Amino acid sequence: MTRVDNRLADGAPMRPLSCERCAARVLVRKSSWQQTSVQWDAPAVAACAERDTAATAFEGCGALRETIRAAALTGAIEVVDGGGPAGRG
Repeated sequence: MTRVDNRLADGAPMRPLSCERCAARVLVRKSSWQQTSVQWDAPAVAACAERDTAATAFEGCGALRETIRAAALTGAIEVVDGGGPAGRG
């Protein structure tokens, strides 16, 4: 069973989001344009195409990063700090 952390440390709960490439479903909180929290569960790890091909250390999924960026730009997920997308990350 996966424990979901919905504490409002920065004003917003984690929200589900599916990667546009492989449909891995993770929980995301975008605290600012520079800071993003991602919570993976076992099914998301298994579904991630980039994680599957990582030879050693996994440093993040580019496709998921782009999905999160697009979701933030369209308002599908909230960017808590309310600042503009300058310096988007």
